[in-house]
Amino acid sequence: MQIKCNILDRQFQMYQSEYEEAALRVLRSGWYVLGNEVRQFEEEFAKFTGRKYCVGLNSGLDALIMSVRALGIGAGDEVIVQANTYIATVLGITENEAVPVFVEPDKYFNMDADRIEQAISDRTKAIMVTHLYGQASNMAPIVEIARRHHLEIIEDCAQSHGACFCGKMTGTFGIAGCFSFYPTKNLGAFGDAGAVVTDDEAFADKIRMMRNYGSKVRYHNDIEGINSRLDEMQAALLRVKLTHLKELNDERKTLAIRYSEGITNPEIVLPGLRDGADSIYHQYVVRCSMRDALQKALEQKDIQTQIHYPIPPHLARCYAHLGHKRGEYPITESYADEVLSLPLYTGMTFAEQDYVISQINAWTLEGKK
Repeated sequence: MQIKCNILDRQFQMYQSEYEEAALRVLRSGWYVLGNEVRQFEEEFAKFTGRKYCVGLNSGLDALIMSVRALGIGAGDEVIVQANTYIATVLGITENEAVPVFVEPDKYFNMDADRIEQAISDRTKAIMVTHLYGQASNMAPIVEIARRHHLEIIEDCAQSHGACFCGKMTGTFGIAGCFSFYPTKNLGAFGDAGAVVTDDEAFADKIRMMRNYGSKVRYHNDIEGINSRLDEMQAALLRVKLTHLKELNDERKTLAIRYSEGITNPEIVLPGLRDGADSIYHQYVVRCSMRDALQKALEQKDIQTQIHYPIPPHLARCYAHLGHKRGEYPITESYADEVLSLPLYTGMTFAEQDYVISQINAWTLEGKK
């Protein structure tokens, strides 16, 4: 049996007629950028998250970059960010010439709130929180720290569409919730797409201007902006998927429970779930001290896995100028050496998953012979 790490077309096939109807509706409309589909998706996604405003953009990275810029954060300013996040989170900071200040993760792979205050300086302007792998971060203490130090919170929700902390959805704790709708996401488009959600009307207006060359009215450019517009086709397709997101997330949760109950290999550290936190299991990430050997063994059994992420941002070549060295963030570096994402996708059958589980458990037995 061959198992891929992700299969995107199964969810398309589940709702194929709805997607095709939406696509044809856009093609026949004659309006393809910033039209009715975008407006309706923004209203529907804002309602889904519980925020007042949503601004559709070209990508999740643009959402991060523009949120930092809209807050006036720039050269010399510092933004606290977790060290084990994907590099896009950090790019949202450095593209504005601000300085990322890294904080180690906790045992749930998210920012360790107990380490934040020691990273704050008089140049700190914001805390950028990533809800990594689909699990909501420990937001209660983070919100309190931000309040006490008069810092903004920007949430990277690229992997947490629909995840909650204490019943409140990710993307609603800070001034900005930044979402990616890249095709592999739980709420994935059929190309690049992203959005910012907020309750701040002035902030939303600024993001809207920024995405469209800095203008509210065509050819009247009030600020320096960029071109980052969610197109009508992606908005229409996202509207379809949004109506099914709960069932899609529930399916992933069921698969995650089956992994957690079925994997008995003592060499494997299973992902935990924080009290009060919810996970939509964008990835099911295990840890293994012999990760590379495990990955190779699974590959030989036609099971594809992925590493999220093998090189922490502070050790990336593009950030060598920041002067960080190996050993500076040992928890992050340990995770980079040990994490492995198991196959998990919409439409994954129990038979496929059972094959993965059996091969992981067999690897332990074979390794002891």
